[in-house]
Amino acid sequence: MVGERPRVVCLCGSVRFLAEFDAASLAETLAGRIVLSVGSHRQRDEDALAHPTGTERDAALDRLGELYLRKIDLADEVLVINPGGYVGDSTRREIAYAQQTGKPVRGLEPLTL
Repeated sequence: MVGERPRVVCLCGSVRFLAEFDAASLAETLAGRIVLSVGSHRQRDEDALAHPTGTERDAALDRLGELYLRKIDLADEVLVINPGGYVGDSTRREIAYAQQTGKPVRGLEPLTL
């Protein structure tokens, strides 16, 4: 018989903290959780989308933002990557969405919203 499905955690936070995303992803995986995270731990979304400009770039960033909400839908909980307590506007939106959908939200550091 197969065991119970592991919890799924979605990492949210500013992509300026890619090293922290990577460390949290590893820690959560080693703790037996399935991790949903940013598209790349090697570069920020803004850097990956440096070539498209104007409305094309804005549309791509909007799609990534919506995709992140779908990741939260799939998750059992959200872990906010917030070194120094930093939480930006996009992350606040993701936290609010998670809370509206009844997902538990925790931070690497205490959350003050």
